[in-house]
Amino acid sequence: MRISTKGRYSLEALLYMALLPEGQYTSTKSIAENTGLSDGYLEQLFIPLRKAGIIQGIRGPQGGYLPGKPLGDISVGDILRVVEGTLEPVDCVNSRTCPAVDQCISRHTWSELYGEISACVDSVSLKDLVDAYEKMDQMEYAI
Repeated sequence: MRISTKGRYSLEALLYMALLPEGQYTSTKSIAENTGLSDGYLEQLFIPLRKAGIIQGIRGPQGGYLPGKPLGDISVGDILRVVEGTLEPVDCVNSRTCPAVDQCISRHTWSELYGEISACVDSVSLKDLVDAYEKMDQMEYAI
C-alpha cells in the first residue's frame, strides 16, 4: 500500500492549520506559501475534507479554513480515508463478492495487514502530531 500525494499533502496542510492559534482561519494560499504545496491542489483536496467535516471554511476576505473538530478527534486515518479512499491493501479484504473468499489462502494475511494499518493510523490524532512537533521544537541541540 502506498499513500499518494493526496494523503501526504492533506496531512501536512491539516498539521499546518493545527499549529496555528485556535480559531485562526488560514487560506490555501497561505498554506501553500508556508509549506511549498500547490494552492490549486490544496483547493481540490479541501473539497472532500470539508464535506467530511474534517475542516471548515468561511468565504470572504477574512475567511479561510480551520480544523472542523477538536484536534484530538481527527485521526490520521480519518484524513487518509477521506482523500485516499479505503486503506485496504487489496480489494478483496472486506469484499464478500469474491468467488474464492472462503478458499483464499492469502486473504487472512491481507486482512491482518489492513487491521494493523488501520490501528496505526487511527491511533494518531492531529493533537498527537502537534504535541510531538512542539516537543521536537523545544528540544535543545548541542554538538
